[in-house]
Amino acid sequence: QVQLVESGGGLVQAGGSLRLSCAASGSIFSISTIYWYRQAPGKQRDLVASITSGGFTNYADSVKGRFAISRENLKNTVYLQMGSLKPEDTAVYYCNLVRSGINYWGQGTQVTVSS
Repeated sequence: QVQLVESGGGLVQAGGSLRLSCAASGSIFSISTIYWYRQAPGKQRDLVASITSGGFTNYADSVKGRFAISRENLKNTVYLQMGSLKPEDTAVYYCNLVRSGINYWGQGTQVTVSS
């Protein structure tokens, strides 16, 4: 069983920064690709960034150059460092991993960027 817990969200002014954390239980964390998604009200859940077990990263075009994903396998934690935040970054942010065809999601953390 895998449990994911996000934290670090909050209210920030445009241009500010936040760091989100995703803490996981379960031994599969270190061998799994971890994904960050976000969902704004009334919109679909979109992929923001991902990091493989080897540290290879990928980003949505909308966040390239502003967000950075990283991981600490010994702590079973993945981070999403968000900078130069914009009001359109406002959303609930979720971390995710897929293993053996099962999608595991956290409860999400709210990020609100004021203009």
